[in-house]
Amino acid sequence: LFQELHLTPTQQKMAGELLREIVNRVQFLVDVGLEYLTLNRQAPTLSGGESQRIRLASQIGSGLTGVLYVLDEPTIGLHPRDNRRLLKALNNLRDLGNTMILVEHDREVIAAADYLLDFGPGAGDHGGEITARGTPKQVQRVKTSLTGQYLSGKKAIAVPTNRRTTACRFAQAALTVHGARHHNLKNITVSFPLGAFIAVTGVSGSGKSSLVNEVLYNTLARRLHRARTTGAAHDDITGVENIDKVISVDQDPIGNSPSSNPATYTGVFDLIRQLFAQLPEAKVRGYHPRRFSFNKPGGRCEACEGNGQKMIEMHFLPDVWVECDVCHGSRYNPETLAVRYKGKSIADVLQMRISEALELFGNVPKIRQVLRTLAPVGRA
Repeated sequence: LFQELHLTPTQQKMAGELLREIVNRVQFLVDVGLEYLTLNRQAPTLSGGESQRIRLASQIGSGLTGVLYVLDEPTIGLHPRDNRRLLKALNNLRDLGNTMILVEHDREVIAAADYLLDFGPGAGDHGGEITARGTPKQVQRVKTSLTGQYLSGKKAIAVPTNRRTTACRFAQAALTVHGARHHNLKNITVSFPLGAFIAVTGVSGSGKSSLVNEVLYNTLARRLHRARTTGAAHDDITGVENIDKVISVDQDPIGNSPSSNPATYTGVFDLIRQLFAQLPEAKVRGYHPRRFSFNKPGGRCEACEGNGQKMIEMHFLPDVWVECDVCHGSRYNPETLAVRYKGKSIADVLQMRISEALELFGNVPKIRQVLRTLAPVGRA
């Protein structure tokens, strides 16, 4: 519509720049595979891949030059087909004279880069070093680079030789969604065999999230837990009697406040506080589990209110957080820190990697069970 819009010379003077911006931004949406969306589509109904590309369009679809763009994993939620379209759009921006810095794990994006910086060699305090730098071909020749070894084919994820047979095992019980027609879904009926590892895949925007999150999860949450989730267009879901609970694990942040951390989020910190309260030194002093909480008065450092940091207001500049000059970041007062488990204070425990904590609490079944769920998924 806007490409074929004809303006008089006077109109061109008034609206020419606006028209150019409109065409550039809509063209970028088309280039990254969003030509099927309507312009008034509600943002909460978009899939993760669609939201990511729209966010990119709002920032880099203007066609500026001489700009440094920093992109944090722009391919999250995208199908490999959409990756290629995104790469083409990013390359066009580079060719205009811009610099594109991408934090990425996708092999296709890494191989297409002009220059690589490979960080490692591990995670957490095992990382922080540059193990390789240069073009993808140069990085492939660096033996200390884990990324280079996978790019060159020296290392690979092995394909299992034995496949599980599932036809008979899952023939009896299944969840079946009938007549799903929410957003892009076209009145489909889908069965999910219970007791199986099921992957729902396809190009971004094809209806995966609409089916799984909005039709299946929202409906089950209402029927099983009386949750106030929004409805989605479908006829019925059968087989619900075969399950008694539904849990959604999404990609929302667990919390950005100084008092939120993996220990509090998983609940293991409650168990650790109970353990510290049972120690002889704590019983002599009359300490209860709340004494070892950095969120409640009593055991925490009151100078920073258990944050380990103090906020300094900078008026016209963003606020700055600095280490507390009383507890020096430990969050607790000296009396609380005097209670130790195997030589470690509660502050020492919070500074540990999950793998170290797993070793320290290896003989405490409840704590060990929670920590073991974090270690296998790469959080150790």
